[in-house]
Amino acid sequence: MLARNRTVGRFTNAKSNTFESDLPEFEPYNKGLEPRGTQDEATKAANLSVLSVDMRVTENKAEHITDKYKNTNLIVRRNKEFTIIIKFDRDFNKEQDNVVMEFLIGSKPDENKDTYITISIGKEKRDVSWKSRVINIQGKDVTVGITPDPSCIVGRFRSFTVVVSDLGKQRTPRNPDTDVYVLFNPWDSADQVYMQKEEDRQEYVLNDVGVIFIGDFSEVSSRPWNYGQFEQGILDACLLILDAAKVPLVYRGNATEVIRQASALLNAQDDNGVLIGNWSGEYSEGTSPTAWTGSTEILLKYAKEGATPVAFAQCWVFAGVLNTFLRCLGLPARVITNYASAHDNTGNLKTDIILDEDGKMDKERTRDSIWNYHCWNEVYMKRTDLPEKFWGWQVVDATPQETSDGLYRCGPTSVSAVKEGELSYPFDARFVFAELNSDVIYHKADKTGKTKIIYVDTAYVGKLTVTKRCNSNEYEDITSTYKYPEGSLKERETMQMAERRGVSIGNYFPLTEAGVDMEVQADVVKMGEDLKLNIKIKNQTTEKCTMSIILTGCVVFYTGVTSSVFKSENKDVTVEPSQTETLQISVQAVEYMRDLVEQSNLLFVVYGHIEELNQSLSSMKVVTLLPPALSIQITGTPQVGKELMVSVEFLNPYNFILKDVQLRLDGPGLIRTKLKKYRQIFPGGSIKFKESIIPLISGKKTLIAVLDCAELRQVTNEIKFEVLKKATVKPVTEEVEKETIEKERVVENVNNNP
Repeated sequence: MLARNRTVGRFTNAKSNTFESDLPEFEPYNKGLEPRGTQDEATKAANLSVLSVDMRVTENKAEHITDKYKNTNLIVRRNKEFTIIIKFDRDFNKEQDNVVMEFLIGSKPDENKDTYITISIGKEKRDVSWKSRVINIQGKDVTVGITPDPSCIVGRFRSFTVVVSDLGKQRTPRNPDTDVYVLFNPWDSADQVYMQKEEDRQEYVLNDVGVIFIGDFSEVSSRPWNYGQFEQGILDACLLILDAAKVPLVYRGNATEVIRQASALLNAQDDNGVLIGNWSGEYSEGTSPTAWTGSTEILLKYAKEGATPVAFAQCWVFAGVLNTFLRCLGLPARVITNYASAHDNTGNLKTDIILDEDGKMDKERTRDSIWNYHCWNEVYMKRTDLPEKFWGWQVVDATPQETSDGLYRCGPTSVSAVKEGELSYPFDARFVFAELNSDVIYHKADKTGKTKIIYVDTAYVGKLTVTKRCNSNEYEDITSTYKYPEGSLKERETMQMAERRGVSIGNYFPLTEAGVDMEVQADVVKMGEDLKLNIKIKNQTTEKCTMSIILTGCVVFYTGVTSSVFKSENKDVTVEPSQTETLQISVQAVEYMRDLVEQSNLLFVVYGHIEELNQSLSSMKVVTLLPPALSIQITGTPQVGKELMVSVEFLNPYNFILKDVQLRLDGPGLIRTKLKKYRQIFPGGSIKFKESIIPLISGKKTLIAVLDCAELRQVTNEIKFEVLKKATVKPVTEEVEKETIEKERVVENVNNNP
């Protein structure tokens, strides 16, 4: 925590948006004035008083593209003017009357730290970071335009209107309704997070629902995620995260600083961050990472329980919640999935696979692992601390893996710098580079246990890097933004640059090329189905090759950590010159089902020895087991003010009982998370959950359903539809909306029937 308690000079910075100091309604210039009568005298001296301040919330929110936030206060963006109307008790004269507006944030407002902003709307003009102008005067009503500085602090400001007289300042009473939230502004070129294309802003700032890609690079799958950055309470929860970590207010206008802090604040590894990471498979003290439908339930729980970390999360949960945090504050952000992602190594670009003397995978000695997939985030921004060519998308990762400057965090790291091998720039570029470029080194042990390198695969790690495509749930392949094509001249130059920048690449060659290629192929199957493996051997030499093949099959977590070995098989094959032979090996469901672990996949490692050449080669293949289907349907016409029925159904296709099943239904802008529990679902049994929804807002909507239990993870589905307007429906008031939201709070109903 000490790393975050920064100081300027000898004075500690204010570190809370929530805490505030009490300001007197009257502040005399002459401290010797008697309290009695002073305020009245000041009012008479100024001959002016403020009757009301209209923040023009509806109009300003529409102009600032913040009208989606379910928050009754004014929310604006940096460097864009908003207007307010001040009503005085008499006609206003801007040449004679002296009136200022105050905007304060935190408990220790200070003009020198931009936590206390004063702007003039009367005769006394002064240069300040925020700009103001009198737009219109209609007698007692004065319309004022105010423009926050393009680099000002992001957070909730208190506002006061002050009438200044010779005796002192007469301030309007404290009124939370006149508080103003200021956000980053990707629509303005002066802001650090400016994004040029409107299509990109719609996707990476305003889209409140998306998909996160999981599975395997050979069969990309996805799960829906409710970001919900506009839902009631989420903006305050995001500011609470910064407060709980005591991030100084003076740093909250710098996107680089906010992003770096956020990567640490979202995990609870070394502080009271939002989420507790857990890969153990034991989640009885919290919620399984696979059970969440999105970020809103997590963030509201964190805020409601006083900044207490929420259990539990894995990489896509960290990425999903961080994405909500970033988009909520106005930072363009997206979730990235890197397939075959090297993790927890020393950054030396080495991942070691150990085979025993018989050519079978040595589970005990193989310590390194390659995750099937790993999720992180990218944020679009200018990095004034880097050369301009390294601006744009920056990697930020909240999954606690390695420490950076004493805290578990990663980034922001320039994607372009990673691609070019320029790893000396901040922050954590070496770690990100290693995730995408580690070499897989196969070692074979002899009878004494001594190992030697038999094969190096330089192209396995970082096979595919994807993100959600704009206006689509399909993935966009962005691998080329991180790395040059494997084996290309530019890729070799990049690796050399990385080595000059401090990453130890290592030279494993010369390993004599055998002239024989071996590839393992398999179809994606559903959990509980049989599968067939094809080992394709291509002989590119002019001699016949006789090979002995050894296959080892392990159950493996999505993190690449192996569990039990369930299959071992030996085969012999002869491949004629310039020919290709394919070995087919059958794998029965009964062989692997008893050994499955959560989110399990099957890892097959194949070792081949060529007798004529006395050379070896190796290959591996991960087979993703797809979960069964979850059905979600709607009945009725989606229309504002009209009841809509939602039905979620699931059939247990297995010969074992599913116990302690959780079913969640969620929809941003439609309902808060609904939770239904089932004690058990018997083999062949089914469940059906129905829920009534009355949409309040028109537009494109998404409903997300997730079923989860210890025996079955990642069972998800979603349905998208358009909610139509209804002209005859009365306008929805804030009171009605608040009442509806209150009724839709999470309800946990336990169903004791199977």
